[in-house]
Amino acid sequence: MRKSYNVWWSETAENDLIYIVEYIAGENPLQANKIFGDIRKKAENLHTFPDRGRIVPELKDQGITLYRELIIGPWRMMYRVSEDSVYVLSVLDSRQNVEDILLMRFIALK
Repeated sequence: MRKSYNVWWSETAENDLIYIVEYIAGENPLQANKIFGDIRKKAENLHTFPDRGRIVPELKDQGITLYRELIIGPWRMMYRVSEDSVYVLSVLDSRQNVEDILLMRFIALK
């Protein structure tokens, strides 16, 4: 029997998703609703096999291998697996510089 994980969303990831959906809804509410469902479904599916996502390449280059991501084009959903839980940490536009975004978020935590 496969282990089941709880999937939790950070406040940052929730805000990322809200921003994406609101931005798209301004032009196409139906598409925004579809994207919301696609991203949430991908996250919820992590409860059965969370290691399927790749290690975030920009972090791996720095020797950080705790964080994984799933691509839901053009977005990257980043998460961390810990014991019996998966923590969705952010949903970012892959067309942006992810390193800059993460650096700004880390600085804001200080």
